[in-house]
Amino acid sequence: IYMVLTGEGYTMAELYEHAKLLRRDLLLVQDVKRVVLWGNHAETIYVEMSRARMAALGISQQDIYDALAAKNIPADAGRLELGTDYIAINPTGEFTSERQFGELLISSRAGSGELVFLKDVATVRRGYEDPPAEIARYDGVNGIALGVSTISGGNVVTMGEALQVKLRQLEPQTPVGMELHAISWQSDAVTASINGFVVSLLQAVAIVFVVLLIFMGLRSSLIIGTILLVTISGTFIFMASAGVMLERISLGALIIALGMLVDNAIVVVDGMQVRIEAGMDRIEAAGEVVQQNAMPLLGATVVAVLAFASIGTSQDATGEFTRSLFTVILISLMLSWVTAVTTTPLLGKLFLKVKPKKEGKSDDPYAGKVYRGYSRMLSFCIKRRWLTVAVVVGVFAASMWGFGYVSQMFFPNSTRPQFFVEVWLPQDTHIRDTEAALAEAEAYLQDRSEVTHVSTAIGGGDLRFLLTYTPNGGSSSFGVLFADVTDSQLIVGMVDQVQKDLEEILPEAIINVRTFLLGPGEGGKIQLRISGSDAAELRRLSAQAREIMRQEGAKAIRDEWREMVKVVRPVLAEAQASQLGITRPMLADQLQASFAGKRTGVYRERDELLPIVARAPEYERLNVDNIRDLQIWSPAAGQNIPVRQVLTGFSTEYEDANRFRFNRTMTIRVHCDPLGELPSELLARVKPRVERELGVDVGAYFGRQYDSVEQSFAGHDASTIKIKELDQLPLLDRPGYFIAWGGEAEDSARAQAALATTIPIFFGMMVLIVILLFNAIRTPLIIFLTVPLALIGVTWGLLLFKQPFGFMALLGFLSLAGMLIKNAIVLVEEINRQIETGKNRFLAVLDSGVSRMRPVMMAAATTILGMIPLLQDAFFVAMAVTIMAGLAVATVLTLLVVPVLYTIFFRIPYGGDAEPVAEAVPAAGPEPAPAV
Repeated sequence: IYMVLTGEGYTMAELYEHAKLLRRDLLLVQDVKRVVLWGNHAETIYVEMSRARMAALGISQQDIYDALAAKNIPADAGRLELGTDYIAINPTGEFTSERQFGELLISSRAGSGELVFLKDVATVRRGYEDPPAEIARYDGVNGIALGVSTISGGNVVTMGEALQVKLRQLEPQTPVGMELHAISWQSDAVTASINGFVVSLLQAVAIVFVVLLIFMGLRSSLIIGTILLVTISGTFIFMASAGVMLERISLGALIIALGMLVDNAIVVVDGMQVRIEAGMDRIEAAGEVVQQNAMPLLGATVVAVLAFASIGTSQDATGEFTRSLFTVILISLMLSWVTAVTTTPLLGKLFLKVKPKKEGKSDDPYAGKVYRGYSRMLSFCIKRRWLTVAVVVGVFAASMWGFGYVSQMFFPNSTRPQFFVEVWLPQDTHIRDTEAALAEAEAYLQDRSEVTHVSTAIGGGDLRFLLTYTPNGGSSSFGVLFADVTDSQLIVGMVDQVQKDLEEILPEAIINVRTFLLGPGEGGKIQLRISGSDAAELRRLSAQAREIMRQEGAKAIRDEWREMVKVVRPVLAEAQASQLGITRPMLADQLQASFAGKRTGVYRERDELLPIVARAPEYERLNVDNIRDLQIWSPAAGQNIPVRQVLTGFSTEYEDANRFRFNRTMTIRVHCDPLGELPSELLARVKPRVERELGVDVGAYFGRQYDSVEQSFAGHDASTIKIKELDQLPLLDRPGYFIAWGGEAEDSARAQAALATTIPIFFGMMVLIVILLFNAIRTPLIIFLTVPLALIGVTWGLLLFKQPFGFMALLGFLSLAGMLIKNAIVLVEEINRQIETGKNRFLAVLDSGVSRMRPVMMAAATTILGMIPLLQDAFFVAMAVTIMAGLAVATVLTLLVVPVLYTIFFRIPYGGDAEPVAEAVPAAGPEPAPAV
């Protein structure tokens, strides 16, 4: 929870006092862990010492420091034992009010013995920290920000509701004119998100039920629908016990699994219906179906779960962010198997009945036009099997080519009705100047009709109120504005215009208008690390890279070292200073007190510690010309002397305000963001130019020899050198200098690398399970050859819907493997079963395809149509499109390609023969599962 307390006409001290009361009461609310106050201007006791008065009275600054320190140091006088009492001794004499400061007696170290009052040489006043370290504003009014965080494992929704109740109770105690404004109220966002997903879940359930009703009839669909509700309810129970909270990813996972949850129940209901209509007793039919299908169904379900397992075991930040996806899939699919072999047979025994046959209707259930059309198509494909394979391979190759035109994005932007603007002014800009510049930006944003409120944080890093938002480090030259808008849909169309307008309003500033992300990521979308030993060379390379980014149309181009800053260096005459007993720290203290102010102690007031700052009056602080005439105490001379006696002069130099190291090597990191395009599109232009113009040693990187630099960069593009986590590219003729790409591209590479470490393990487990199911090698090979066919639908689906291939789309593609393997298992199991009966092998292949067309298509339809609600969610839309398009195309191809490959691998001629194939039939085992 992120709020700002404001009050027209109230001082910052009054706002702070009320903010402390709010913090005290809000900490008592259930599930609240911490309440942080940000943006307060601390009250300060200023002792403004007149140089002229001190010189006239023979008082040095150190005399005043010593007197202030001695007066206000806590003194432990011990304890006194009186009878049974053990009483503390606490002598008086400390400051009890700010008025007492002026009565403090100062003794000169010059030895005159004369005592003077502090008020005779200094003005004591109470004020605010100047300049302030941080400034919080809301709609142009200064205030104090409050950040409320929840305990680990706490419920942010109930905490938010409890906070609202508590704030309503505190309203009578709020001074008139003070207001508390919400910048981010996460509980409301979570509630709205959950409510939206619950609606989507109900929509998906309704869609699945309608599909079942169309394909299976009323009674069967009611049974399967009931099992679906039981499975979903059980999933919620086990999610609670496993500590998986209801949030965007866990609820989205349930919608993704929805179509697969009915597959096992469809097997049992369909099998019982066929047997009951054949005259078998209901109980006997239920027992036979479960006995024959329990283990194959379990194997197919485990295969589907393993397709998501790499997500759940990924150890990087992205894996942690999406881990609940795997957990929910695991729980729900395993529950679907349990309910399929337990509850479903019971409901089938109670409610299934024999359907009366209509007169004149064929007894053949596959006599319909759709079945006959599919049979003719399959027969044609088998007859021209090599042509079929060639066409499929050609389409697959075209899809691989087309995939190169699919845009890339790590995580999508949020649909939060708020965007933010980062503003960097030249390094070491005074915070008051930064405040004035951001006030212009505030005024511009408030004039826009789409913007409702603008809150501002200037200076130190503001509060982190979202997991996916990382505040910048503290700097007086940095500020960020948060703009609330009437509709999140408006943000996409306005950020580029706001960027251009603010760049015109604040030409001296670096502007970055950004939307919030739905996933991890910080800093610029594109980042370049340049490492080496010489700071000047690193700055030169950084400037070269920034110019390339500027030419390619990037925005918010900056590096973390920022501009070099001016430094005034008084040159100490060491010989004279040593003779006078003056050291460098003594000179530094004198200069600090004369300009910025020197903290000399604290003043205790109730529960607050107010800093005591000694400094020169304002008219002296602003007069830099008097710096040579500053008086400094000389221990050797026993008197104050002008600073010029120990200085040979002054020099003005430039130095780095910031320097950073990466892996113990001096590194400058360059950031930029795209303007009106995807990060991948900008990176495709920037990356090859930077690598070429900064002189990456391509030969050394690949371990090859080239005749010339030009030859090494022949055909060089963004994909020549793949971006890998922490991958350093050496530079030509610069030993010890490297560049490395960071930002979104590296985050994506890191996430994919984390998946890549576990994908082979789980894929191997999937292969092993399929081999065990079939007790063969060629049959699993046929099944796994269908998995790449998903790329055909994925490519054209993403291009048609204009969706990028990001991390969530990658997860969708991985999950497709499990779904397609299940579909292929259905078909191949039925072929094996029919061949086992001695049927002509060609007819077995043909009839198996016809008989399994409905369950395969129905299972795919429930999965595809059940994901329609996810098309409205920015986080899941790319994943949903990937699964829907990939599954739709691959399912159709599976029904054609699997039988064709089967006839090729087992050399079944067109028309067939009656010779059984030993490898195609399991040596022993239950009847194969006809489910997906």
